[in-house]
Amino acid sequence: MANRQRPGEILTKTEKMKRLQSAKNEDVEFSAELADHEDIEALRRSEAADRRQGREIHD
Repeated sequence: MANRQRPGEILTKTEKMKRLQSAKNEDVEFSAELADHEDIEALRRSEAADRRQGREIHD
């Protein structure tokens, strides 16, 4: 397949999927020391959503 540069950095669907996959594979570390109140609240809400989703799958 030809490796061509397109004007304007318009990505193809394949290129978008490759970037998405590489972004999903990155490890993200949470630092409680640097977290503010909104970060902690977002983490709690995320964990609650995960629990709800887990119950729906197992029910």
